[in-house]
Amino acid sequence: MLDEDAYLPGNPALVASRQAVVLTGCSGGGKSTLLGALADRGYAACPEAGRQIVREQMHLGGGALPWTDATQFVALAASRTMHLFNTTAPGERAIFFDRSLVDLTSFLEMKGLDVPAYLRRAVETYRYAPSVFVTPPWREIYVDEAERSKSFEDACREYDALVEGYVAAGYELVEVPKAAVAERADFVIANLPA
Repeated sequence: MLDEDAYLPGNPALVASRQAVVLTGCSGGGKSTLLGALADRGYAACPEAGRQIVREQMHLGGGALPWTDATQFVALAASRTMHLFNTTAPGERAIFFDRSLVDLTSFLEMKGLDVPAYLRRAVETYRYAPSVFVTPPWREIYVDEAERSKSFEDACREYDALVEGYVAAGYELVEVPKAAVAERADFVIANLPA
């Protein structure tokens, strides 16, 4: 059971460990498959909060979906993202996070919506390892699906906003090469921060 007194917003121990590694990138760029491959190699992987929210909202008939109410969707996804971060304990190896709060601020900015002050503060407080792995747009593997109903061109626009958002937040982007999944996993592991 979680000790409520041990729940520290911003998880200073995880931040200090520099083990919280973000994997982000273009929708449909193979990010989830790569995370699965890293998990198969024994690395911890935290799921994408946004995808969880979409599944829950679709299951319940809720309206907090990125294509119907982006602001409410981001509020729910931000809360879930912070919870995942706060409940992750550092260990011996890198812990991979499927996206971060920066993805949410970038999404709002791309849509021309205001980023709430609390979310900007959260991006400054919830700090991941300085190098962020990013999967670039890859048309050959892109698939439109229920939880990601957008064109490849829209996915590329989101990707450009992500890159801009991570650079503005002070992260260094490491582009994952377009290659077989095993090669991509080898690349990420070889380039983990020391």
